Amino acid sequence: MVGWAIALHGGAGVDPNLPTERQEQAKQLLARCLNLGISALRSSASAIDVVELVVRELETDPIFNSGCGSALTENGTVEMEASIMDGPGRRCGAVSGVTTVKNPVSLARLVMDKSPHSYLAFTGAEKFAQQMGVEREDNDYFITDDNIGMLKLAKEANSIVFDYRIPTNRYESCGVEMESPIKMNGLPIEVYAPETVGCVVVDGEGRCAAATSTGGLMNKRTGRIGDSPLIGAGTYACDLCGVSCTGEGEAIIRATLAREVAAVMEYKGLALQAAVDFVIKERLDDGKAGLIAVSKKGEVAYGFNCVGMFRGCATEDGFMEVGIWE
Repeated sequence: MVGWAIALHGGAGVDPNLPTERQEQAKQLLARCLNLGISALRSSASAIDVVELVVRELETDPIFNSGCGSALTENGTVEMEASIMDGPGRRCGAVSGVTTVKNPVSLARLVMDKSPHSYLAFTGAEKFAQQMGVEREDNDYFITDDNIGMLKLAKEANSIVFDYRIPTNRYESCGVEMESPIKMNGLPIEVYAPETVGCVVVDGEGRCAAATSTGGLMNKRTGRIGDSPLIGAGTYACDLCGVSCTGEGEAIIRATLAREVAAVMEYKGLALQAAVDFVIKERLDDGKAGLIAVSKKGEVAYGFNCVGMFRGCATEDGFMEVGIWE
């Protein structure tokens, strides 16, 4: 028997000027969802059931970018995506382009459990959702006023909101050198972009699981698919570990970031935190991202190379942390 461990995230790359009230709201949500997962683990729930349970809860709150509160496409619509993976047997399920499903992570679970496939997208995913009788909502449920305003700003800046690089260029005003206004990919940094959610768990039997859910990028092209539903990129679980990633999807895809954590553990013999540190440093190139991970030994780890990551983690021996910054 090993001790259980759990970690969850609400996205990487955080505005350092994010109002304290918003920070506290995010941390309270993370703590509530973390405690939900802890209670389930104490009741001997399996890792796969716990990651689904926690991500479902994150999807129902508009603070982060999944389910209710999802980012909007260039057309002002939602195209949600999610994936889930069960370490034993490496079973997995994923969906993309979902527009009506209240909890995309549970639809991904149904793809894994109730279909012969691993991945369904767009009209096929919606038809499967209807056949499975999952709870569905009208567009108004998913779209928040904050995100409508965010999309307007993104369109004005002709920008996609996802880039967490903070430039340090200086400019001259009235003959005085000044710091330039900090921007994220062309948008003022005061604008807060909600982010992807995810959860990883190892249960008391040493079984690992991972799940990730997102609305994608604000002002993204319709049909764009990010890392979150891609097994091995945004989500991965095996007999060694469970991993969920967040950040610049295109960079995470190129790095096959989640699978890379498991690979360096398996082939380089690295411990969990060392594996996380290695892939964040060596595999992202110029990309900005973060990830959470657990191992079959009951360890928990996280890492990021951007300005903070919304996260929470806990282990059976009593350790618990909820944080945003380094």
